[in-house]
Amino acid sequence: MTQGNHSTVTEFILIGLTKKPELQLPLFLFFIGVYMFTVVGNLGMILLIGLSSHLHTPMYYFLSSLSFIDLCQSTVVTPKMLVNFVMQKNIISYPECMTQLYFFAAFVIAECHMLGAMAYDRYVAICSPLLYNVTMSYQVCSWLLVGVYSMGLIGATAHTVCMLRVLFCNADIINHYFCDVLPLLELSCSSTFVNEVLVLCFSAFNILIPTLTTLSSYIFIIASILRIRSSEGRAKAFSTCSSHISAVALFFGSTAFMYLQPTSVSSMDQGKVSSVFYTIIVPMLNPVIYSLRNKDVKLALNKFLEKRNVL
Repeated sequence: MTQGNHSTVTEFILIGLTKKPELQLPLFLFFIGVYMFTVVGNLGMILLIGLSSHLHTPMYYFLSSLSFIDLCQSTVVTPKMLVNFVMQKNIISYPECMTQLYFFAAFVIAECHMLGAMAYDRYVAICSPLLYNVTMSYQVCSWLLVGVYSMGLIGATAHTVCMLRVLFCNADIINHYFCDVLPLLELSCSSTFVNEVLVLCFSAFNILIPTLTTLSSYIFIIASILRIRSSEGRAKAFSTCSSHISAVALFFGSTAFMYLQPTSVSSMDQGKVSSVFYTIIVPMLNPVIYSLRNKDVKLALNKFLEKRNVL
């Protein structure tokens, strides 16, 4: 890995969320419960949407992809974090660390753009309902998904390749619960200028562009809702929008706090707290916010359970 007089670092030690022994067991029980709920919720949504023919629409097409991204993102991070609570030292090898970094970056970037695509889908559905089937055709949805995953793979590749060029000396203790870009850069004994510029540029693009897309979409959506004459219709629409906006704000707010500030200003301990939201909490909440509060999903779930009872 390293050259010249630099010593070779073959593995890292992940500090985790806390060093306090009295918090280890409660945090372990809490996060294993969160992870189980995340797996069941997101995997259940993928299966339900796949098995229910009346949910084969662009909106649920995107919801299924979001559930897949959330499931994978949580699986990349959470199991390794749980080891911190039961082991004295949570050791991760250098190849495993780079692999975790790659897949984490790929899925978190993909989620950023997926949320933007979902906001655009809702904008078209509410503001241009007559043109919805044409504007959000199967081909358009497919290309949007290709773009979402391509952005994730491109960003992850760029971050990982640049990280592979960074030299690590004797420092091997990562002040985090998974291999993220900024905690790794703190251990570097070589120049990290290129990496830091890359983080700021990619973070600005992958956070600000989807955020602006989402905000502009919901501004037009709210303007359209205000023109609804029925107070009951307005209340229903606002309730749906507020749930979506809350999830988007939580995700983009926590990612922006972590990545859109200079490393000299950011605190890694505070960064770990914000990371918990977009890597663990948001993937758990998304099935509830986007899906379980939806009448179509509840109807599909009831029909599925009825069929199981009949069998």
